[in-house]
Amino acid sequence: MKKHLWHLMALLTIFSMLFAACAPATQAPAPATEAPAPAPTEAPTEAATEAPTEAPTEAATEPAAAGPVQATPGQEVNMVLLPKFVGNLVFDQANQGAQEAHAELQNPGTLEFLGPTADNSVAGQIEIVTNATTQGVDAIMISNNAGDQIGPVAEAARGAGMTVVTWDSPIPSGQGEQLFVAQVDFDETGVVMADMALELLGEDGGQFAVLSASPDAANQNAWIAALQEVLETDPKYASLELLDIVYGNDQSEDSYNQALALVSKYPDMELIMAPTTIGIASAAKAMQDEGLCDTVKVSGLGLPSEMVEFTMNGCAPKFALWSFRDLGYLTYYVTYLIATGALEGAEGEQFVAGRMGTYTIEKDPTRDQGLRVLMGPFSVYDETNVEAEAQ
Repeated sequence: MKKHLWHLMALLTIFSMLFAACAPATQAPAPATEAPAPAPTEAPTEAATEAPTEAPTEAATEPAAAGPVQATPGQEVNMVLLPKFVGNLVFDQANQGAQEAHAELQNPGTLEFLGPTADNSVAGQIEIVTNATTQGVDAIMISNNAGDQIGPVAEAARGAGMTVVTWDSPIPSGQGEQLFVAQVDFDETGVVMADMALELLGEDGGQFAVLSASPDAANQNAWIAALQEVLETDPKYASLELLDIVYGNDQSEDSYNQALALVSKYPDMELIMAPTTIGIASAAKAMQDEGLCDTVKVSGLGLPSEMVEFTMNGCAPKFALWSFRDLGYLTYYVTYLIATGALEGAEGEQFVAGRMGTYTIEKDPTRDQGLRVLMGPFSVYDETNVEAEAQ
């Protein structure tokens, strides 16, 4: 019996040793230590070192391009709109445009429309600019009628911290001026006047004279110079002969008398070209009063509301102009932007001028010094459109 029990126990011991030797208990955990290893050591490393470092680098090196500067309403700027002189409808219209922009931009500061009388324009403008520097004015907008004489006081105003912008008529040398708002390209004005003269005189051309404003009006002088250049250099206008240039000082009576004096002095003259709204209306009235409209035509730059009668009766069949209300509006906008620091007034800057859209500051090609913003365009009026525009 004991012998059988010993054999049974020996067999059990042998089976236990064989089972332990064949069991996979020591190999099963291996997949848990080897298979998961690549996931945490490779995939997170790529995500952390590649994806996050590339996207921010591209965003930082390719910033979005800045758009045109827009005005921030509600900033206080005390401003003065200075015309050549008071009592001229075109400057009243410019003031309407400036007042529109003033209200639109909700400027709590003041906007004054100050100007001298026509007979004291040069000295009066210089005095107004001089006084503005001591009267809390932050910005002044000048339609210059004093030529370069106004330069020193404009420069003094800049030195006192004022913003100085010109419109309609610049400072020829650019002294003291940050920017000029040009109604049209001055060189183009010469071409427009030459074209109207050729249309009115016919293919055979003829003789004509210029009735201007004052000898110190920078815009008038530039337009006349552009006209003279195109007459001298373009064969298209070879049949046109410019006889004389006279000045009516932008006063109705003086301009009226100068027109009649031209007729007396040049009996073969067939056209008076007046690049001034007062001059053209006065010359047309003089020809009408003297019964000369069939002999001497009048053209130039005029207001439809003042010229409609003379256009319809044939005394002034064709003339041109631009919107002075828009000119005042645009001038106010860019002056406000410079005065508030939104614009530097540097070449290449772009800005949005409310309802008029986007403009760019550029070098003024008509002067040796100075920057400009070009408004444009010209509108040409005749019997087909003057009545509608005059309303």
